[in-house]
Amino acid sequence: MLKRKDGSVSQRGLWDNIRANKGSGKAPTTQMLKQEKKINATPKMKTGGSTPAWTRSEGKNKTGGLNAKGVASYRAANPGSNLKLAVTTKPSKLDPDSKDAKRRKSFCSRMSGVDGPMKDEKGRPTRKALALRKWNC
Repeated sequence: MLKRKDGSVSQRGLWDNIRANKGSGKAPTTQMLKQEKKINATPKMKTGGSTPAWTRSEGKNKTGGLNAKGVASYRAANPGSNLKLAVTTKPSKLDPDSKDAKRRKSFCSRMSGVDGPMKDEKGRPTRKALALRKWNC
């Protein structure tokens, strides 16, 4: 049992063991080293970045939505997900009862209700405005 700085008492844990053995001349066990390595590991992407491309500007399309690199990185980061590309067909060319028309209508109604400006302080369209324009909302 260990007495903590706040006065509480608890059993020794993994980090207590690692700290106790650090600099004592004793080698930490392989289990302790594996656990420490697992905790300190930070995911690195293939291109060297620490975040997926779909979260950075290089994975985003300038006209709204994701580009091919962004879509690929999203699918790699979220296996089993069912990411579909934007419905960019004009509403007049879509059959009103088709799945694409329903997806487009659903996206437009959800995205139009999102709080936020359509232009930033410099007068450029925001990502929201670009997405709505791309989906023909």
